[in-house]
Amino acid sequence: MLYWIYEWWHEAFKAENQANVEGWAHTFSFLNLLKYITFRAAFGCLLAFVLSVIAGPRVIRRLISLKVGQPIRTADEVHKLAELHGGKVGTPTMGGVLILGSVLITVLVCARPLNPFVAVCACTMGAMGLLGFCDDYAKVKARNSDGISARAKLFWQFLIALVASCFIFFKPEISGFGATMAEMADPKTAPGFRLGELPLRISEVTFPLIKAPIIDIHWLIIPFFVAIIIGCSNAVNLTDGLDGLATGCTITVSLAYGILAYLAGHMFMATDYLTIPYNRFVGELAVFLMALAGAGFGFLWYNCHPAKVFMGDTGSLAIGGALGTAAICVKQELLLVIIGGVFVMEALSVMLQVGSFKLRRKRIFAMAPIHHHFELRGWHESQVIIRFWIISIMLALFGLALLKVV
Repeated sequence: MLYWIYEWWHEAFKAENQANVEGWAHTFSFLNLLKYITFRAAFGCLLAFVLSVIAGPRVIRRLISLKVGQPIRTADEVHKLAELHGGKVGTPTMGGVLILGSVLITVLVCARPLNPFVAVCACTMGAMGLLGFCDDYAKVKARNSDGISARAKLFWQFLIALVASCFIFFKPEISGFGATMAEMADPKTAPGFRLGELPLRISEVTFPLIKAPIIDIHWLIIPFFVAIIIGCSNAVNLTDGLDGLATGCTITVSLAYGILAYLAGHMFMATDYLTIPYNRFVGELAVFLMALAGAGFGFLWYNCHPAKVFMGDTGSLAIGGALGTAAICVKQELLLVIIGGVFVMEALSVMLQVGSFKLRRKRIFAMAPIHHHFELRGWHESQVIIRFWIISIMLALFGLALLKVV
């Protein structure tokens, strides 16, 4: 909406210049700010935060009235952990609707929602959020932690991820990374390119430390993208086990990828200075990611320890799907392993625990995901959360620092 206001103002401003008059467009010349991604991203972050904070109490009261309390696993299932988390019984879940609503409203207001990068991330987030809502509802209705069967959930995740991946692969505005031929023909606008050099293809895998594409896997990039979206969605879901843990890490990753999206959308910064994949449409994705960070800050207002509301699968599956899709859109899929290192660590701990028990009948950790391991080893819940936040911040800074390694 803000960008459309800018376009309306800009047309009026040009008409006044042609007529050699000074009308309302010259009076409201500050509307030129709405053109800039930096302004709309910053405003979007603030707007999403305000929406979350203002709507939070009403959403929490509504969830309580609907009696959608988070089912807590029994002592027979989790033993000592049931004692540590006993006070969480009855805390409303499905709070992810607050994040989803804040982000989607902010995107409609601040971003260009028809931008293909923004559209695919927002749609993936919404679809994953709907799947998570169905899962949360099934848990609340049955009053246990089972929810939708793992096979059914994986099927719908696969379907959503496949649609998003095919859209990314076949949409020309997304699949064409690198300067256009017209841009490459002008050494002033594209000093990092040689005339006749082919743009980067969406099927090529990149990593900041290696300035040339690592490999081109052609159509196999589609299952690769599907694996990233599903994996990230489930990793965030596994991380969402302590008050504010997943929310804080979401903020860190969103901010880091918001910076990456902004840089990737500006030719000089991307091609000449940093030598990272460039696409002139991807900068708009920074508005979406900053909105996600702002909504995360607002949700953390009520989700910090002791939490008044949990995001549930409604929030965690949606956030993971959005972050995985965003990483693909900026062509920094492999960097997600570093920037989203806490999510990766949580997922790996579960895979290692399950694999070890099946093969050796022995457990590596006291409990998986790994944040529960540290709880059972004597760390207070707040210590686990804050220390994992610190790790997430350091990993995000390290990931961004790799951009300029020559």
